[in-house]
Amino acid sequence: MYAVIETGGKQYRVAPGDVIEVETLAGDVGAEIELGRVLAVMNDSNELVTGSALSDARVKGTIAGHGRGTKVIVFKFKRKKQYKRTIGHRQNYTQVKVGEILA
Repeated sequence: MYAVIETGGKQYRVAPGDVIEVETLAGDVGAEIELGRVLAVMNDSNELVTGSALSDARVKGTIAGHGRGTKVIVFKFKRKKQYKRTIGHRQNYTQVKVGEILA
């Protein structure tokens, strides 16, 4: 059984027991959360459920940790103008352990 959820503007395919890294969520480590919108659920009987049939579907999980991703270097350059600029970015994320899919 797996589900497709949307959180933080991105879509993830999750199954019970998976650990995923999503955009930062409010909450302490160990807190129970309910993940974003459920877009689709594949049942144990291999039926794909989508649309209005998922109005009561939920995906529960636990916050496993918070962290920061690897640094991405941004280098801006304009030739013949002596313009160079280097900046870096590290995106925050939250690790979530998926508990159960209620469909």
